[in-house]
Amino acid sequence: MTLSNSGSILATLTQFNQLNRTNVLVNRVKDLSMGEFVCLLDFITAEFQQFLRALDMINSETLEAMLEQVMEAVTLKIGQILQAERTSIYLVDTDKGLLWSKVTRGQNGETRDVRIPLNVGIIGRVAATGKSANIADAYKDPRFNKEIDERSGYRTKTLLCMPISSSSDRIVAVVQLLNKAGEVPFDAEDEQRFHDFTSSMGIILETCQSFYMAARNQRGAAALLKATSSLGQSLDLEATLKSVMEQARRLMKADRSTLFLLSKEKKELWTKVAKADGKTMLEIRISANRGIAGYVASTGKTLNIPDAYEDPRFDPSTDKRTGYRTRSILCMPVFNSAGELIGVTQLINKEQGSFSASDEEFMQAFNIQAGIALENAKLFEAVLTEKQYQKDILASLSDAVISTDLEGKIVTINDAALELLGLPKDQLHNNQLRQLWECKLVERYVWEVVPVDRLQWRLKDSFTTGAKHYVPEQTLKIGLLENTELPERPITKARRRNGKTSGAEPSIAPVRYMLAIPERKNADIYWLWGESPLDARASTALQRSQVKEIDRSLNLTVNPLTNPEGRVQGGLVVLEDISNEKRMKSTLYRYMTPGVAEQVMALGDDSLMVGERKDVTILFSDIRGYTTLTENLEATEVVDLLNRYFETMVEAVFNYQGTLDKFIGDALMAVFGAPLPLENHAWMAVQSALDMRQRLAEFNRIGRAVNKPDIRFGIGISSGDVVSGNIGSKKRMDYTVIGDSVNLSSRLESLTKEYGCDIILSEFTYEMCGGSKHLWVRELDKIRVKGRMQPVSIYELLDLRPNAIASDLERFLDLYRSGREAYIQRNFQKALKFFWDAQNLQPSDRATLFHLQRAQQYLNIPPPENWDGVHTMTAK
Repeated sequence: MTLSNSGSILATLTQFNQLNRTNVLVNRVKDLSMGEFVCLLDFITAEFQQFLRALDMINSETLEAMLEQVMEAVTLKIGQILQAERTSIYLVDTDKGLLWSKVTRGQNGETRDVRIPLNVGIIGRVAATGKSANIADAYKDPRFNKEIDERSGYRTKTLLCMPISSSSDRIVAVVQLLNKAGEVPFDAEDEQRFHDFTSSMGIILETCQSFYMAARNQRGAAALLKATSSLGQSLDLEATLKSVMEQARRLMKADRSTLFLLSKEKKELWTKVAKADGKTMLEIRISANRGIAGYVASTGKTLNIPDAYEDPRFDPSTDKRTGYRTRSILCMPVFNSAGELIGVTQLINKEQGSFSASDEEFMQAFNIQAGIALENAKLFEAVLTEKQYQKDILASLSDAVISTDLEGKIVTINDAALELLGLPKDQLHNNQLRQLWECKLVERYVWEVVPVDRLQWRLKDSFTTGAKHYVPEQTLKIGLLENTELPERPITKARRRNGKTSGAEPSIAPVRYMLAIPERKNADIYWLWGESPLDARASTALQRSQVKEIDRSLNLTVNPLTNPEGRVQGGLVVLEDISNEKRMKSTLYRYMTPGVAEQVMALGDDSLMVGERKDVTILFSDIRGYTTLTENLEATEVVDLLNRYFETMVEAVFNYQGTLDKFIGDALMAVFGAPLPLENHAWMAVQSALDMRQRLAEFNRIGRAVNKPDIRFGIGISSGDVVSGNIGSKKRMDYTVIGDSVNLSSRLESLTKEYGCDIILSEFTYEMCGGSKHLWVRELDKIRVKGRMQPVSIYELLDLRPNAIASDLERFLDLYRSGREAYIQRNFQKALKFFWDAQNLQPSDRATLFHLQRAQQYLNIPPPENWDGVHTMTAK
């Protein structure tokens, strides 16, 4: 059976419903027979099936290929019908004011997009006016651009350009035909032939474009939904970056995508991209005001570039280096919820054509979601960083730190506090044991597990008044139970906070170390974890003989913890262990590197109290003209100057394994080879002195920039036997060395003022360093210092060999050495000649002047026969 006047049932319903809201289909079917009704259902089913096929096409990715195939077929047939040598169809993109077409070039069939602005050239004018252009001789028409032929090598003779309109008379495309066969112009008959099928072509192209837009909108919406949902699933910044980049690329069908984050402090854009292995992330940073991304970051404006090589902001050097060809670019800003720019998204090379206005709209929506996700990820990262920072600070503190709530219950406890309470240091990373200790200590009143006198009162007073308490030399007496045969029992301590139970702790296997707290009234009785006899969870009381007693000496500090509004929200208890081991370590750290201090500590608590004879090198350093230098400075400026000076000088000592013995006013004494032996101690001391010289030059350079006075110093170095050890008591001890070599080093440091140089070595250090084979020196003199009978040769340290020295200096050293040799041989006339020549090279050299004066004196009044060339110093 057939149904009369069926037409398109669904289209009819649509038209009727646009006019009124009555149910047209109900009115139509109520008078139908059974057969007619079944036939009507068949019609509706067939139409729905067509709609479903159309939806399948929209959801698939073949629609774009279909549009291209229709364009190719239509282009080919129009050229055949109108006998044109070349035919092109340009689609109108009103959003961007462009005409675009795909042109095949080369033998490999490679296509490229050709884009022409509206109102430009013959094609643009036809698109804008809707009027055809039939040109018999292209080169005589002023609208024709000859450069196009010149670039391609093609010769355009005749040209026919005609518009294609849609059903609503909107121009959707322009057809261009070049060079009619037979070298004759296109005529009116050709135009009429074109008009015979132009209306059908318009509907076809309009329909294809509509389907194309619907498909793109559908896929874009789906991709955007997927992308934004995945963005909210991670608070990890690196994972979010990676997700944003991949989802943006898929969403926009781009070849490459990059998300740059803005670093305002460094004025940089940075991102992370995967290396070749696909796993490792590589960080890239660029200036925030350069290139395409920099322009968007600095202006906050979108850049949509169809042809990168035509934009002056594009840098093609990367393409040249990699062989990659950048065509189209879409670069857009990313803002946070406060409207501040936090990044830039950059998409490169859209798969089909260039990025359109609708692409910008989709990407803008995507960037809004990406900005929220990035902001959340950055906030989360900042929280994690701050949390880890606080955790690391707490863990790295050498002092025991315990935080409490307003009731005085423990909230956090660091490793040093657990160690102070008896947990062995090598057990701090035992997760099972640590879980037990934290379970038993956290949320306990701090004074129950840290029985320090009046701790409860001090903490409560701190909560009430905001006062800080510092109480030195407090005593902490606790015990440690060590037992490997305890029966297994679950720990069912329920954590309670604010009156609510948060659940019981899991079972833990027997542990070896447990804290025991003595009773306040009976020090012979201990309770595990300080649990009172009235506590149902408490274990059996322990006798003193059952536990290892721990007696600590500590400094107590109690501080209130306040929130940003200044309200007290808890307390901080700091326990500084000043027991013998801690005191010794703290003392050692003052004058030696941590590594050396740890080695010394490993020798035992009393190892430094015993004197030892050692072979060492001593270095004395003193500031020259200290009184004059500081007389015009305020006291605070003097202290600041000395602190900065000594800080860099001590680094020079530590860098060469030296031990800081002491500061003596503006002087410094260092030992190389004690308390731990050092095989090449003389060589290390010499390098340390040269390092000090370089550091002083840099120190003065920085000081001059802020109008600070220059500092000069003198250094004396000597090697030999000394007695080393701690001098004092266990509560106040100073490590030092005693011996003739110490005195000689001090004298040599003073002699630098006399001889006008900065570093003087004794012959003992000079010989231990290999002499002139390894050092540039000059023998200043042979002297007998005050308080020492044996003479000693002294040397000015210039540099290390094989470093080169200036030729004038080398000539001066030769003359001075020759003068010294003649002087020792009592040939004073010859010595005078050498010293005069040396003085001509360095007129202000004091050592040369001394020898000139002595040689002249001995030439007038010869020395006694037993004279050995030694000069005796009468002052220290």
